[in-house]
Amino acid sequence: MRPLQGITVVTLEHAIAAPFATRQLADLGARIIKVERPGVGDFARGYDERARGLASHFVWTNRSKESLTLDVKHPEAQTILERLILEQADVVVQNLAPGAAARLGLSYEALSARKPGIIVCDISGYGADGPYRDKKAYDLLIQSEAGFVSVTGTPETPSKAGPSIADIAAGMYAYTNILAALMHRQQTGQGQHIDISMLEALGEWMNYPLYYAMDGATPPQRTGASHATIYPYGPFPAGDGKTVMLGLQNEREWKAFCAHVLLQPTLADDERFASNSKRSAHREALRAIILDAFGKLTATEVVERLEQAQIANAQVNTMADVWAHPQLQARGRWTEIDSPAGKLPALLPPGSWQHGAPRMDSVPSLGQHTDAILAELGYSVDHIAGLRAAKAI
Repeated sequence: MRPLQGITVVTLEHAIAAPFATRQLADLGARIIKVERPGVGDFARGYDERARGLASHFVWTNRSKESLTLDVKHPEAQTILERLILEQADVVVQNLAPGAAARLGLSYEALSARKPGIIVCDISGYGADGPYRDKKAYDLLIQSEAGFVSVTGTPETPSKAGPSIADIAAGMYAYTNILAALMHRQQTGQGQHIDISMLEALGEWMNYPLYYAMDGATPPQRTGASHATIYPYGPFPAGDGKTVMLGLQNEREWKAFCAHVLLQPTLADDERFASNSKRSAHREALRAIILDAFGKLTATEVVERLEQAQIANAQVNTMADVWAHPQLQARGRWTEIDSPAGKLPALLPPGSWQHGAPRMDSVPSLGQHTDAILAELGYSVDHIAGLRAAKAI
């Protein structure tokens, strides 16, 4: 039995943050009823067609869900949504535009007055109050507002992260807060309101650079794929044109690096490189020494020396490399899921799943479960047909 089996989540969600949170609840066995606009659905369905005709973001964040199409502005659809929440939902999740859920009567205050055990999770860019409450928020914009872009990229070009990390951060904190709220309800019988802000979620991830720049100090510099404050830590080309990623964390590793990788043991005593802060300050001089040593070797030979010295290293993999990664293959991390486009490969969610495999059900087509969900609520075939004719569903 999966840990969230028997828990029902009704979610009015789009894009990434809320769908990522609820998909992880689905992994644990929760029933996720995803409310979508008739004819259009979650706009992430239209981001691209790269997953065999389906949108890559949508496939990633929406497996194991049921799709219910409702025009929530239609009075009869509002009645359906209200019944669904009051009769079946343990949790309501939404990341609609600021104020939209409250106008639909889906605020925690409105719902908890009728169902005290309900858990309502609101996800927004900036939170439920404050001067930025109504400001539009997309992932790139939050990466900028949280300061992430200012410390990422090259000295010449600030850069965003490739994946939607502000959405991912918000989704993760929504997920963990909902789990905590379910435990709290189990102990007390009380529901609660969860207010997740993308800015605050990514701000938590920015605490190291914030503290580094405390009291007006100079912030971490943008250093491309290298570490801003630890050196050597980053990509270094070998003599065959391939790149090796490596990282040193302490003085023991620095001495081993000098002796067994660079074959220059006396370099460990060079005053310019006597501590990490000094190595970082003199990184150009040290980089020249490393490149001279690596230039005489192939990438394979560099990695062999790093392994012998027990220095952390990695390949700079492409997406094709990750699809075929030997470690993921060896640990059996790939499975298949169903979708409207047929079988698709999928990574199992992180974890050992000792007491049962994660739920890995189909990615839903738009409105696939509408009739079945309405039938559960007692609607007849004729009534459902009438609702469809009236464009309420």
